[in-house]
Amino acid sequence: MSERAWSAHPTAIVDEPVTIGAGTRIWHFCHVMPRVEIGERCNFGQNVFIGGGVKIGNNVKVQNNVSLYEGVELEDDVFCGPSCVFTNVTNPRSEIVRKGAAFYQRTLVKRGASIGANATIVCGSTIGRYALIGAGAVVTKGEVPDYALMLGVPANRKGWVSRHGHVLGPFDAQGIAKCPETGWSYREVSSGVLRCLDWPEDKPLDRKS
Repeated sequence: MSERAWSAHPTAIVDEPVTIGAGTRIWHFCHVMPRVEIGERCNFGQNVFIGGGVKIGNNVKVQNNVSLYEGVELEDDVFCGPSCVFTNVTNPRSEIVRKGAAFYQRTLVKRGASIGANATIVCGSTIGRYALIGAGAVVTKGEVPDYALMLGVPANRKGWVSRHGHVLGPFDAQGIAKCPETGWSYREVSSGVLRCLDWPEDKPLDRKS
């Protein structure tokens, strides 16, 4: 890092080498391990641990008491609620060493997804774009669809949410539901695949929206 355009509280520990983007803030008692890549404008609340090799996109918000272990990747605009849990080994044993790529299962949280407080994401899962994982839910290994509302233990899809995080429904005769905040339309373009009809999937929201 040639210039420190990010900030860390004096109690935080940041182990070199790391890459941290401009405008990122790291708060009290956080620990960032080596080889971590963090984008711009991220915010990490108190007591966050980021394991070696973790990749984090831009504008990611991680609340207090979250550990992001090696094997976890967060794309742009992801939100992790307080004390949500990630794992990286499916069959841990204290007396057996299971470390490194041969044992760690990758977990990918795609752009714009939100994970509620105290939710658990079992390693090997992929959380789709703009999905919303409810507080306390447990996502087992598998694929969570884009825009899915996931609730319960184990988590199941209980509906759809808009890009702005509102529950969608009812759907009209044409299969369209509108976000109550923006008026944008959403439709299942095929079974289990929801898309926004008014905003490109890859286009960031206007900062005013």
